[in-house]
Amino acid sequence: MTGTQFDLGGVIVATTLPFKEDPNAPAGLAVDFDRFAAHCDWLMNNGCRGVGPNGSLGEYSSLTDEERRKVIQVAVETVGDRGLVVAGVHGVGWHQAKHWAELAAEDGAAGVLLLPPTIFRANEGEIIEHYEKVNEVGLPIMAYNNPFDTKVDLTPDLLAKIDGLENVVAIKEFSGDVRRVMEILDKTSLQVIAGADDLLFESLVAGATGWFAGYPNAFPREAVELYRLVMAGKVFEARELYQNMVPVFTWDSKTEFVQAIKLSIDVVGESYGGVTRPPRRPLSEEAAAAVRRDTERALAYTRNR
Repeated sequence: MTGTQFDLGGVIVATTLPFKEDPNAPAGLAVDFDRFAAHCDWLMNNGCRGVGPNGSLGEYSSLTDEERRKVIQVAVETVGDRGLVVAGVHGVGWHQAKHWAELAAEDGAAGVLLLPPTIFRANEGEIIEHYEKVNEVGLPIMAYNNPFDTKVDLTPDLLAKIDGLENVVAIKEFSGDVRRVMEILDKTSLQVIAGADDLLFESLVAGATGWFAGYPNAFPREAVELYRLVMAGKVFEARELYQNMVPVFTWDSKTEFVQAIKLSIDVVGESYGGVTRPPRRPLSEEAAAAVRRDTERALAYTRNR
């Protein structure tokens, strides 16, 4: 399968995961699958192309194996034929990532999102092998470059070396360097997917195909409109919308992005964000106030347009 055969255009939301109190669950918090299904349904009803469960925003590393698999099953059942489910299959080693990719394929995911090996800083040979092994599963792969968390940078030259794998079709680019978009397009056949919400406008203008997004968990309608405006060449209209959304979008690139986005969902009030599992702790009073301020500012703009 080539990138052109698996079109990732549109807004695919890296979904948050709601929890509910349960003294018998890890850290006293059980996954609220009913609310998760309702959230996925709400995103699809607001024009999103699909959902991306079990990413960092979905707190995959804090889930049990049973929870992690059921998240994908619920997403696939909820989305149905309305869009794509791109499942996070991150693992310390390729054997773990391949296992999660095999389960994702069995459970009906359309594709997978794959970081390089997590936890330790892999070398080039280990990175290439990681993608080679998951490539064997047969699902389309969106590689994920997040050098801040993995300490591995999937540079354009390194991406060119995995570009030949038939199922590697795209790269979620989160380096923070918008110049990467054109360089990747020049050196590979991969679709470039905007990964940082606060570089979304610049990335799309530079040639990104789609948006694998965090803040559309709270603002899906505005996110879809922003994407469509840029892709239709209505750059000035898109820029005005983006300028009014980007102050809150910047929380997507901060350490507390999961807590911030969940709080923004609750401030908007159309879906449910809630608490996070350890190791993530609640926001400080100062940070929570700042998130509320930025969310309410964006919300006031959208309601007064």
